[in-house]
Amino acid sequence: MSEFRTVCKVSEVPEGEGKTISLGNKLIALFRIGGRHYAIDDVCPHMGASLSGGYVEDNIVTCPWHAWRFRITDGTWADNPRIKIGCYPVRVEGEDVQIQLPQ
Repeated sequence: MSEFRTVCKVSEVPEGEGKTISLGNKLIALFRIGGRHYAIDDVCPHMGASLSGGYVEDNIVTCPWHAWRFRITDGTWADNPRIKIGCYPVRVEGEDVQIQLPQ
């Protein structure tokens, strides 16, 4: 099992917004919703837009380019649950936000 890696401080992710994190060779969209942190792939599978810059409402982020919608909690495409992007475990240790990527 891979280890959790510190990616930022809690204060660096505003409530209701996303932040792009580069971790290894992946871009991760980190969100803070209701005081909890969630991490999904940052790149929309449709045309490659950054999901961390999308509109967030009801635990769903809408891609800023073509309005594809993904659930922040598990990476599932809200309009077609057969499609799913990566979703990663997140924990907070003190003021550090940590993400675990698979090996």
